[in-house]
Amino acid sequence: MCACVYVFALCIMMNDIGKKVLNFTHRLTETHVGCTLCKRSQIVRAGDVNHDGQLDFEEFTEYLRSHEKRLKLMFRSLDRNNDGQLDVGEIQQSLHNLGVDVTLEQAAKILQSMDKDHSMTIDWFEWRDHFLFNPLHNMEEIAQYWKHSVMLDIGELLTVPDEFSEKEKQSGFVWRQLMAGAVAGSVSRTGTAPLDRLKVFLQVHGQSSDKGNVWRGLHAMVKEGGLTALWRGNGINVLKIAPETAIKFLAYEQIKCLMRGSKEAGTLKVQERFVAGSLAGATAQTVIYPMEVLKTRLTLRKTGQYSSVADCAKQILQKEGVLAFYKGYLPNMLGIVPYAGIDLAVYETLKNAWLQRHTEGSPHPGVLVLVGCGTVSSTCGQLASYPLALIRTRMQAQASVKGAPQLSMLTLFRSIVAQEGVVGLYRGIAPNFLKVIPAVSISYVVYEHMRKVLGVGT
Repeated sequence: MCACVYVFALCIMMNDIGKKVLNFTHRLTETHVGCTLCKRSQIVRAGDVNHDGQLDFEEFTEYLRSHEKRLKLMFRSLDRNNDGQLDVGEIQQSLHNLGVDVTLEQAAKILQSMDKDHSMTIDWFEWRDHFLFNPLHNMEEIAQYWKHSVMLDIGELLTVPDEFSEKEKQSGFVWRQLMAGAVAGSVSRTGTAPLDRLKVFLQVHGQSSDKGNVWRGLHAMVKEGGLTALWRGNGINVLKIAPETAIKFLAYEQIKCLMRGSKEAGTLKVQERFVAGSLAGATAQTVIYPMEVLKTRLTLRKTGQYSSVADCAKQILQKEGVLAFYKGYLPNMLGIVPYAGIDLAVYETLKNAWLQRHTEGSPHPGVLVLVGCGTVSSTCGQLASYPLALIRTRMQAQASVKGAPQLSMLTLFRSIVAQEGVVGLYRGIAPNFLKVIPAVSISYVVYEHMRKVLGVGT
C-alpha cells in the first residue's frame, strides 16, 4: 500500500487532486501497478463515496484499506490447509466449487501469473499485490463470467440452464437474471419475427411454386396480409418465454438435487449438466408444447382465419381434439438431445480453449468472446437438430394445410427425402441463420441493459 500512497502523494504535489481520477489512475498505469482503463473506472465507482466523479486522498486510502480486508478474507478461504500458501490444487478446487472446471495445467498458469518468486505457491503478499488494483471482490467474480453464460436468444430455449449458488438463489439474483433474459428474448424475437415466420413458411411449403423461395415467400406473406402479416405468431412466441424459462430452471434444480442427493452437493460436472439440462428441457417442452403448436398455426394462418389465440385453440380442440396440441411432440423431444448436447459441448470446448491461452491475463474474457462462444455453440446445436425441428413443424401444420395427409414422423421423413432429397430436411435454414446476428445483437444489448436496471450486473 505504501507505493500506492506514494503515487497519490505525487499527484497532490502536481496539483492534480482537483482533476478527474482518470488522470490519477493513468499515473498508476505508468508506474506499472496494473491499473487498466476498465479497472480505473471500476475503482472510481467503488471508492467514490460522495459520488462527485473524483477520488480524493481519503476516499482512495479507504478504498485500499477495505479492499485489502476483502482480499485477506478471500485468501484465507482459499487456503484450505492454513499453511499461508496457495498451491495449484487449491486454485483448481476453488474454481471447481464455483462451477468452472480447469485442468491442473490451466490452474498452474493462473498461479504463475501471480507467483513473483517462481515458487509455484502464492503467499499473502503476492496475492495482495496482484489483486490490489483489481476491483474483483471475491473469487466468485473470477468464475462469474464463465459460470453464467450470456443469455442470447436466437429463437430456441433448448440450452442447458446455468448453475447458481445457494446464495444467489436466496438473494433473488436468479429470478432477476432470468427476467433480464426473458425481456431480452422478447425484444429479440419481436425484432426478428419476419425471418422466423419466413423460416416456418419454407419449412412447411418446401418446394411449392408460390412459397418455396425466400423472396417469393416474403412476397406471398406481404401480399396476403400486408406488412403486419410478417409478425403473425410473434405474440404467442414471446408469451411462452416466461413459463418455459421458469419451468426449465425449476425442473433443472430438482433433477440436480435428485442426481446429487443433496441441495448442498455443489455444482454438476459437464456430463451431469447435459443429462439434467436435457431432462429439464424435456419437462418444460412437455408443459408448454401446446403453445408451440399454437405458434405454428398462428404463424401460418390466413387473414381472418383466427380472431385470437383463444379462438385458434378453440378451433383446434373442436376440429382435431386434444391430441392435436401434441402433434410433432416426438421429433421435438428427440431434437433436445443433439441441440443441448452439442451446444454445451461446443461452449465448453471454446471456453477451455480460451482459458488455455489466456490464463495468464485477465479472468474477464470480454464481450466478444462470450457472445462469440454462445453464438457459435447455439448455431451448431441448431444445425444438428434442424431436420427434427422441420419435421416437428410440418407435423404441427399438417391439419392447417388443405389436403395434406396426416403422416407420422418416419413416414414424413421418408417422404421429404424421396421428394426433395436430403436438402429438403434443411428448408428454411437460410433465414434461420440470417436472423442469428441481429437476434444475438438485440438480445445482448437488451440483456445487459436489463441486468443494470434489475441490479444484476457485476
